[in-house]
Amino acid sequence: MTTTQADNPTRGPVTRKDVARYAGVSTAVVSYVVNGGPKKVAPATEARVQHAIRVLGYRPNAAARALKLGSSETFGLVIPDNSNPFFARLAHAVEDAAAERGFALVLANSDANLAKERRNVRNLASRQVDGVLLASVLFEPDLTDLELADIPSVLLNQGREAPGFNSVGVDLAAGARLATEHLIGHGHTNIAACIGINTSEEMDGREHGWRQALKDAGLREGIIVRSPFDRPGGYEAGRRLLGAADRPKAIFASSDLQAVGLLRAIREAGLSVPEDVAIVSFDGIVEGEYTWPPLTTVTQPVREMADCAVDALLAAKRGEAPQHRIFATTLQIRQSCGCN
Repeated sequence: MTTTQADNPTRGPVTRKDVARYAGVSTAVVSYVVNGGPKKVAPATEARVQHAIRVLGYRPNAAARALKLGSSETFGLVIPDNSNPFFARLAHAVEDAAAERGFALVLANSDANLAKERRNVRNLASRQVDGVLLASVLFEPDLTDLELADIPSVLLNQGREAPGFNSVGVDLAAGARLATEHLIGHGHTNIAACIGINTSEEMDGREHGWRQALKDAGLREGIIVRSPFDRPGGYEAGRRLLGAADRPKAIFASSDLQAVGLLRAIREAGLSVPEDVAIVSFDGIVEGEYTWPPLTTVTQPVREMADCAVDALLAAKRGEAPQHRIFATTLQIRQSCGCN
C-alpha cells in the first residue's frame, strides 16, 4: 500500500523525488512533465507522472522555480476598470496569450485614477514581475519604477505612437471616421458626438475622426457632449443632446457603453432608434449585439492586440527596440444606424 502525504501528515511537503519514486521515473522526467519540456515524454510515462502528482498532492514550488530561472514567469496587467466589458475582454485575451507563452497574469484596476495607477505599477515592480502591460490614463505615463527595476512594459489602448514606449492600439481616428461616414451615407447631416472624458485632457482620436469626416463631407460640426465612457455617462449625454434646440438626428458614441446609456435616454424621451435618432458606437463589446436595437459599432481586434502586446513584452526582454503597433478597426453593421 502506497503512503501519501495525506496518509502521513507528519512528513514534510511532497518533493519531486517522491513523485519520481512513485512513478518509477527519474526526477528529470518529472521536471519535463511539470514544465512541459524541454524534452518530450512518452504519453504512457507522462500519464504515470501525472497520476503520481495527483495521488501525492505534489505542488511545484513556484518561488524556488523563479529563483532558479531568474524569472517569476508572471506578467502584470493594469487596466482602468475590469467591470467595463471591453477591458474585461481585453484582460481575458491577455491572460490567454500570456498562458500560451508560459506566463501567469496578475491583474490590477486603476479605476481610471492616476494615483492608483502609479501605485499598482509600483507594486508590480516590487514583485519583480517579468513585464507590465498598462492601459494608462495618460498618453505618456511615468514608468520610472519599472525602468529602475529593469522591467519591460507595453502600453495598451494607444491610438498613436508614444516615443520610447512599446505600445499597441487601434487607429481611433480612422475608426471614428468610418462610423461617421456610415451615418452620413444614411443621409444624416446633423450628427452629434458623445465623447469620453480622459484624464490627460488631450483630444481623443475618435473626436478627430468624427470632426474630419464631417469636414470632408462639407457638413457643419454637430453638438459634442463629453461624458464618462460608461452607461451613466451615455445616459446623461443623451438627455443633454435630446434637450438641445437643434436635436441631432444621429449620434456617434465613443464607446458602446455610452451607446447603451443613449438608448435608454432616447427610449425615455419617447423616441425610437434608428427612426428618430441613429447611433453608431465604438469598441465592439458583446453587449452591443444584445441591445435593442443591436448596435452598429466599430470593433477592435482584441485577441490580435493581446497576442501582439505579450509578444512585444517578450521582445523587450530580449532587448529589442520599442515599437508602436497599430491595428485597423472594422465596422460591425447592425440596426441602430438604420440598416436592416
